[in-house]
Amino acid sequence: MTSKILKIALVGRTNAGKSTLINRIVGEKISIQNKKINTTQVTVIGIKNIRETQLIFYDTPGSNFLKSLNAQSKNLKINLWSGIDDSDIILYLIDSKTANSKFLFEQIIKLQEVKKKILIIFNKIDLISNKEILPLTSNLNKNFNIDSFFTISAKQNIGIENLLNYIDKFSYASNWLFKDDEITNKDDVFIVGELLRETMLTYLHKEIPYNVNIQTSNFKTLRNKDIKIKQKIIIKQPRYKKIILGKKGEMIKKIREDSQKKMSKIFNAKIHLYIEILNA
Repeated sequence: MTSKILKIALVGRTNAGKSTLINRIVGEKISIQNKKINTTQVTVIGIKNIRETQLIFYDTPGSNFLKSLNAQSKNLKINLWSGIDDSDIILYLIDSKTANSKFLFEQIIKLQEVKKKILIIFNKIDLISNKEILPLTSNLNKNFNIDSFFTISAKQNIGIENLLNYIDKFSYASNWLFKDDEITNKDDVFIVGELLRETMLTYLHKEIPYNVNIQTSNFKTLRNKDIKIKQKIIIKQPRYKKIILGKKGEMIKKIREDSQKKMSKIFNAKIHLYIEILNA
């Protein structure tokens, strides 16, 4: 049997559900999720093997940054376009509940410059009826030569199998790029760092989660199969420390306990998490 591959860029506005979809496809949490903007800051690769085909998904940062040229968004734009350039086809995810025709048209016009096949994916279909989507698909068909439309719910696992079977037909003969038991290009150290960042996005407000660096200095499996993890939160402003600690240390306690639970669920082991806050 000839091995095949297909590289797919997941593109869409912040909170369209790209990370939820990639986690659903690979069957594990490899990309963090949060309602705040710019949750995904680097391109995470997810791998799904279907029969002889290896599907390689690039979870890119939110495409709010397709047009923005400010300095803060520069790295996100680089990561976004890197994922698009490396891919064979583009899945453009749309939050069905908040779809905006004008914004979509601007995004699609920009994406069509790369001359790659674009599939439009209406996500969160469990929250809206097909009848409500029809006017939008009609406008898109009228203005663009779109290959296909799909309706899915990544959260509720609706339409995912049909989508995977459809995109498999675009795969081509090639040796697999990853081993058959790999589901991501990121290691455990990266994943626990992202889980801590996800928790900080949940509990902390404004600019703080975006202005800290997280370093995992120790990740060790103990003899009893427990995992010991030491992490450092490197802050850019001294005033952040008081906010992250919270009153009587309550905030950092919540962050540590919540992160520990997430890590335990992913690694199926008891986690001993130690967090230190340091100035840059």
